[in-house]
Amino acid sequence: MKTPKRIQPLVEEGLVDTVIRQLMSGKEAAVYVVRCGDDIRCAKVYKDANQRSFRQAVAYQEGRKVKNSRQARAMEKGSRYGRKMQEEVWQNAEVDALYRLGAAGVRVPQAYICFEGVLLMELVTDADGNAAPRLNDVELTEALALDYHAQLLHQVVLMLCAGVIHGDLSEYNILIDGAGPVIIDLPQAVDAAGNTSAGAMLERDVANLTTFFSTFAPQLAATQYGKEIWALYQAGLLQPGMPLTGRVAANKRPADVGAVLREIELARREEEARLSYLQQA
Repeated sequence: MKTPKRIQPLVEEGLVDTVIRQLMSGKEAAVYVVRCGDDIRCAKVYKDANQRSFRQAVAYQEGRKVKNSRQARAMEKGSRYGRKMQEEVWQNAEVDALYRLGAAGVRVPQAYICFEGVLLMELVTDADGNAAPRLNDVELTEALALDYHAQLLHQVVLMLCAGVIHGDLSEYNILIDGAGPVIIDLPQAVDAAGNTSAGAMLERDVANLTTFFSTFAPQLAATQYGKEIWALYQAGLLQPGMPLTGRVAANKRPADVGAVLREIELARREEEARLSYLQQA
């Protein structure tokens, strides 16, 4: 097929020899099967921000690091340079997450390089060597659903122990290769310790898995693995491979309304200070 414009720089640099076909097009990127020497890999071409349908990007960017204060100020102001930096941070987040999670033993594709907004990485294949199907497209029995659910909970725990939360985990960004589930699509991955929404995102990821797999294994519907995993993480007790029950003890302590109001007031003051800084700048 004709080489897409965004992949042409990789061809010119000798990183890609031939574009074989388009594999898929999603809300944030298009993925192509490419030949690199003797290897068949995939090239993920990120869509521009104004073409992506992914929402709540700001919530996912909290806690992400930039190279210097100039870039941080530009991103905050939304200048042309700042928007360019935001795109680089968005794309680099997936590369960083793939390297970090791969080193931690999480089943994710191997990343090779991110060049000119294109991520070159491993093509995940099934037992027959074909591009692996998404979990949503696989026929499941109750036993297989329970097996895959347990495998994915293990992966979620490994990720959290490595300080990473997927942030958008569902049956649509999990592939099934010859050995089981492989987690993909990580540009929105968040730092567990640096994002105030991390707990809610972790619980939502696990709830998505519960909703999907409980269609085939109804006994999963009443479980609370997300809350259990996050509680163990906050207590410093979470470890890879530890047994999980799917149950959490009810919190009977009364809500600390005063603490909530203090947090609201602190946030209000911080926002006032930020706006004042911007006006002075």
